[in-house]
Amino acid sequence: MTADFLDATRTFYDAVAFDYADQFRAELTNRPVERAVLGVFAERVGAGGEVADLGCGPGRTTGRLAALGLSVFGLDLSESMLAIARRENPELRFVQGSMLELETTDGALDGVLCWYSSIHTPDDRLPALFREFGRVLRPGGQLLLAFQVGDVARRHENPWGHPVTLDFLRRRPEQMTALLADAGFTLYSSTVREPDAGLGELSPQAFLLAER
Repeated sequence: MTADFLDATRTFYDAVAFDYADQFRAELTNRPVERAVLGVFAERVGAGGEVADLGCGPGRTTGRLAALGLSVFGLDLSESMLAIARRENPELRFVQGSMLELETTDGALDGVLCWYSSIHTPDDRLPALFREFGRVLRPGGQLLLAFQVGDVARRHENPWGHPVTLDFLRRRPEQMTALLADAGFTLYSSTVREPDAGLGELSPQAFLLAER
């Protein structure tokens, strides 16, 4: 099952990477809540803190965290996404891999960002995912988790004309908070904003900041 969803996710983003990066080139420009949440995360981690942006895509949030003073690297399944991230952020490190099996030593990180990248992980794999986040974080390390709110997945079929399909899973903040608690995290803040029709959003957006 793990290999199946990882392969599907990698195939999808390899196919759409350049269209996706172009479509969302200014994704934070009109999203003040997102910028604010990332700022709070960076402040709690502390200047120079070691952070992993897991599921970094084209590296936009990775670059944002670097600009906020963090020592950050990005990880993604998709080599096509990583090629864009490296081109746009040549000073930063980007590696290919799965956030379910991180090649990072225990307690090595001060922060983990999971920015809309858990939305392709099946429900039964979330406990293992959050335990892996806890493993690589030092005590007191910070986790920022972003996702769409809801109960029904949204299926994306043939985006930008590419013959690929992937489900984008929506979750409830209380569901995710309980799973984080089971993995040893303490919730610091929970932020939910309503969908912005002008940005083409169909569901509320959630941002959970938790401490290991």
